[in-house]
Amino acid sequence: MKQTVLLYNFTDPDRLAKVKQALLPLGFRLKAVQKEDYRRPVGALAGVKGMEDEAAAEPLGGEGAEGRAFDFNDEMAVMAGFTSAQVDALIRALRRVGVGRIDYKAVLTPYNKNWDSVRLYREIRKEHESMSAAADERQRRVT
Repeated sequence: MKQTVLLYNFTDPDRLAKVKQALLPLGFRLKAVQKEDYRRPVGALAGVKGMEDEAAAEPLGGEGAEGRAFDFNDEMAVMAGFTSAQVDALIRALRRVGVGRIDYKAVLTPYNKNWDSVRLYREIRKEHESMSAAADERQRRVT
């Protein structure tokens, strides 16, 4: 599988151009994911062979049985088929061109490849909030 970066909600054209400037020379395929595809498995969106490439049974919009909205507006990047060295290269390239932080990033794994985009986003957001709270606590102890 060719290394693919799924991009969500990169609505600022200048920021998106910088992401493309950083990643295309590295040979990574970029795919902007549209909201109507959020219910499809992330692995299918990334082109993982053998995954069903069809929409999830639940329609987009409203809230599901878990009470979660089927939408989000934060930027998110999902890296599929990457080695850890390639993840590091991606992050360095984004810094080099001045993209700034992308708070919600993940690597596609055998565990999360069947998740839809909203579930993945919610998990990443929980991790990010937990890590940010821990960092804030460490900072308070230092000062």
